[in-house]
Amino acid sequence: MSGIILMSDPRVSAVPVRECGEPLIDVRRGSPLLVDARKQSDSDAFFYLREGLLERLLQAQAHLPDGLRFLVVEGYRPPGLQRRYFEKYVGRLRAEQPGWSGEQIRSAASRFVSPPEIAPHSAGAAVDLTLADADGCELDLGTPMNATPEESAGACYTDAAGISERARTRRGILGSALTAAGLVNYPTEWWHWSFGDRYWALVTGAESACYGPSRHDAGD
Repeated sequence: MSGIILMSDPRVSAVPVRECGEPLIDVRRGSPLLVDARKQSDSDAFFYLREGLLERLLQAQAHLPDGLRFLVVEGYRPPGLQRRYFEKYVGRLRAEQPGWSGEQIRSAASRFVSPPEIAPHSAGAAVDLTLADADGCELDLGTPMNATPEESAGACYTDAAGISERARTRRGILGSALTAAGLVNYPTEWWHWSFGDRYWALVTGAESACYGPSRHDAGD
């Protein structure tokens, strides 16, 4: 993890938030984005993104090579659900690593699930996505989406070694399009990209985040 800033880093939580008030938009309505319902049983709110993030996502898709599309799996995540995800993963790590301190557990957990108080997904500022072909079939980018560091032996890291050249090329295509549109990647998850949140602000040098924790009542 050398050189990677994790979500649990105090520098992330120290970034101020100046909420801009942009609404959460349902990406299924009037958008050319392909959405995947694999996690819909957890929350219908997953299909919502902040307006500015959605605009940039559409810009990025327009610059993908012919025959490729984004496949959006998860956007907004209600704060209560974020907390449950985090606590569940923390519990798993405690069971697997009984000798670790609380801080070690929190840091390791934040590689895969953000601490609830600063979670980009709960601000509507993050999107988990991958690539699909023209027929909407999901492509292989080296690991299944949401594979943990333990399950993937670290291959979920964006710049991981040991993945195929085809998967690495596809990760590069995904990253180039999204970076050009102003999004930033969380380096421990090749599929996680965000805009306007505290992590984005820290990475880009912005003075503050423009999106703080939001609420979508239908998803809580």
